[in-house]
Amino acid sequence: MNISEVVRRSGLTASTLRFYEEKGLIASVGRQGIRRVFGANVLERLALIALGRSAGLSLDEIARMFSPDGQLDIDRQMLVAKADEIDRTIQRLRVMSEGLRHAAVCRAPSHMACPSFQRLLQKASAQTGSRSRSAKSPAGPAR
Repeated sequence: MNISEVVRRSGLTASTLRFYEEKGLIASVGRQGIRRVFGANVLERLALIALGRSAGLSLDEIARMFSPDGQLDIDRQMLVAKADEIDRTIQRLRVMSEGLRHAAVCRAPSHMACPSFQRLLQKASAQTGSRSRSAKSPAGPAR
């Protein structure tokens, strides 16, 4: 299938497909004139890439899910680690959502006088501090 058909069926732009090809995530099987031609499995690969991106994986992490011969070779431990990270994010967002909902209806004379709002501020401050410390750490993951 030529690149315009892949664009139409995947919803991605041609430049995205070319970028993915440069990164080794997909491969064209030839050319039809000046247009790249892709095998039938390219849409499945693009769906896997989209799933990985939705889960917060980097393109490099996604690329490592494919063996040199192009077969799927997913690191299950990486998936568990990513799922754990997503769970922590969900928990953090749930706490934030509950705190904001409370602040919206709190009857305290001011938000700063509300103990629940104060706890929310402390959690937000602690999360910001831990993120900035991990970003400065030389051993921390590059993003």
